[in-house]
Amino acid sequence: MDLTEPRRHGSVSIRLVRQRDARVLQHELLTNRGWLRPWEATSPDGPVSLDMRLGIRRLLQQYRDGSGVPFVMEWEGRVTGQLNVWGIARGSLASATIGYWVSERFAGRGITPTSVALATDICFTELRLHRMEICIRPENRASLRVVEKLGFRYEGLRRRYIHIDGDWRDHYAFALTRDEVGAEGVLGRFAAGRAPRDAATIPPADRLPA
Repeated sequence: MDLTEPRRHGSVSIRLVRQRDARVLQHELLTNRGWLRPWEATSPDGPVSLDMRLGIRRLLQQYRDGSGVPFVMEWEGRVTGQLNVWGIARGSLASATIGYWVSERFAGRGITPTSVALATDICFTELRLHRMEICIRPENRASLRVVEKLGFRYEGLRRRYIHIDGDWRDHYAFALTRDEVGAEGVLGRFAAGRAPRDAATIPPADRLPA
């Protein structure tokens, strides 16, 4: 399995992160602090380093270990953010979780939903995973639009689930299984406008202030 070659759809592509991406990713993280901080994972044990070179080394080690796949997202060849497939479980679970961030100046161009669709299809077809999950804070309307566009299915509310922006935050959980999308794939049905319109709808009992 070779994930070093970019996967493309239109102007959007994803590829495995490289060590030489550290400088541009560090720049984007530092210049987008206000945009990204409300959604970034933190640690209850204290500040987390923004050393991107170290971060990439750790991500690539996870890739070698088979526990994750770290991608960069690109628009017309320019790095726009990151998309990480993490927590890969084999055997009876055959599942993983997707997380991502995109620079503010590239937001609104369809980069994130296209990248998530590309990555999910890779996980279903090449990694042979069965289920992909995305967890999103109720306040993150832009990210909720991603799962709505792609037809990810709402699965439930997880209370105080992930440490984000300095505290334990509630998250909505969404998922897709390989058999739900079939041979068409996530990208195929998204591009054709056939993603289920209401799959990501959150029931009134679970809705939290956004």
